[in-house]
Amino acid sequence: MTVRQWISDDTKETWIYGILGFLLFLMVWQMACVFTDFGTIFPSPGVSIRTFFMAFIEPIGRYTLLGHISISLKRVLIGYGLSSVAGIIIGLLMGYSKMAHAIIYPIFCIVRPIPGIAWIPLAILWIGIGESTIYFIIFMGGFSQMVMNTMDGAQHISPELVGVAKVLGAKENQIFRKIVLPSSVPYIFTGLQTSLSTSWMAVLAAEMITAREGAGWLILSGMQTGRIENNVIGMISIGAVGLLLAALLRETERRLCIWTVRSR
Repeated sequence: MTVRQWISDDTKETWIYGILGFLLFLMVWQMACVFTDFGTIFPSPGVSIRTFFMAFIEPIGRYTLLGHISISLKRVLIGYGLSSVAGIIIGLLMGYSKMAHAIIYPIFCIVRPIPGIAWIPLAILWIGIGESTIYFIIFMGGFSQMVMNTMDGAQHISPELVGVAKVLGAKENQIFRKIVLPSSVPYIFTGLQTSLSTSWMAVLAAEMITAREGAGWLILSGMQTGRIENNVIGMISIGAVGLLLAALLRETERRLCIWTVRSR
């Protein structure tokens, strides 16, 4: 399958409108820098873009921009991957098993409203300052969304379909593998998308507190050194990589869940 075949017409149209919107944003930004005092406190698009590309060659701190992005991406994928696996398992258990729901759900209701960044003080106290702390904060940032969406998928299984399967002699494990799990896939992908965005927000906060490298650290270094360009570089990096990952995830869902209305 070629790249042209992989990218749908709807995706192409979305990208075109997105690029036009981005160009309009740059034009408004430039006009604000030229005709108002905004340019005295914030770099112009030209300066920001030039600094952004120069950062791929000239290191900021110990790494170039590509190195910082790679570190942040690695952290997010590890924390996000762990939270996704744990969230899917617990969500399926609570959605399919009444006993598991009765045991886990009250505890989950306490944890669910707490944002990932609120765990930073406890994470530092329990784990210390290091990579494990960052992974934990990212994990907590995406965990609740994954659990909720997966649980909703497992709970919205047609009772008639399950009843027919039992009449035909299907066992519980067969019902789970053949009915519950496939029917929950669109909801799981929705949780993956939502969890990804919260994981990116969590890595930004975690790197500003406990890291010495990464896209989030770039923002902190810009504040400490007075180089607002570093703030812009960090923000652009997180936004661009997050956008690409979200687009890839949506396209993967569209391909894998083409039979469902939810994935269109």
